[in-house]
Amino acid sequence: MSGIGAGLEIFPLALGGNTFGWTSDETASHQVLDAFVEAGGDFLDTADGYSAWVPGNSGGESETIIGDWIASRGSRDRVVIGTKVSQHPQFRGLAAATVRAAADASLKRLRTDHIDLYWAHFDDPKTPLEETAAAFDGLVQDGKIRAIGLSNYSGERIREWFRIARRGGLTLPVAVQPHYNLVRRGGYENDIAPVVAEENLAVVPYYGLASGFLTGKYKTAEDLDGAIRGGAAGNYLNDAGLAVVKVLEEIARDHGVAPATVALAWLRGRPGIAAPIASARTLDQLPALIAAATLDLTAADVEALDEVSARVPQ
Repeated sequence: MSGIGAGLEIFPLALGGNTFGWTSDETASHQVLDAFVEAGGDFLDTADGYSAWVPGNSGGESETIIGDWIASRGSRDRVVIGTKVSQHPQFRGLAAATVRAAADASLKRLRTDHIDLYWAHFDDPKTPLEETAAAFDGLVQDGKIRAIGLSNYSGERIREWFRIARRGGLTLPVAVQPHYNLVRRGGYENDIAPVVAEENLAVVPYYGLASGFLTGKYKTAEDLDGAIRGGAAGNYLNDAGLAVVKVLEEIARDHGVAPATVALAWLRGRPGIAAPIASARTLDQLPALIAAATLDLTAADVEALDEVSARVPQ
């Protein structure tokens, strides 16, 4: 188990809820949730904005599916729920009133009386950080959230939040959620990692599989055709990116696992990482993700992946 502060202990892999209500309907989503918990998983990552980008959706679909699952299974005490605020069409930004209203809406959709880890999803430069930090602290004091996380914040803005919180006696954040994987290392390692070390923050990286690229299923432009995440995965379809996949596949064969398992295991082994986030659109995608929680790579494996991934342009 990994710790993320505020007394929260978690399975070292987070199940991403971004597919729920998007590429996974309610039935498929509930099957994935059942299997994840049955396998020992307990950490769910979602956001109030998932999945407002889908035609016909209005935002909050993922939270609603998770809430219905919790209610039907009576499983609230078996999961640690992380959700985010700032991107729901009705609750944009991080003004205090918005944060409070969005939290209440998320609680209703999730059908729970508290959120374990509440993330500021994206920095809001239009709202004073003092106002946002105080709003999050208020939710902690009210018992509506247990812990605070910062997602997609720069290193300097994370430091500023800490300065403000310490000066005002406010609740300190316990976790950060950056974009970080084998083909996207520079931003996190150069900017965020130093703050993580200074403040002993738990790291919950997203896009751990680079939109599916690190599974090895995208190797040519033709492979991207018709893929929902093909555009994002295509950003890595170059010699350096494919070299990473080649090493992943070699190590995966040595261990008898999928490349995705190796990619997430590498991420899990980085300093400060509490749990990478990975999504399973269908039930058959889940075992490779779960296996990453217990796969221990050799020093040679890690060295090979470190070396090849360091050559990817950032």
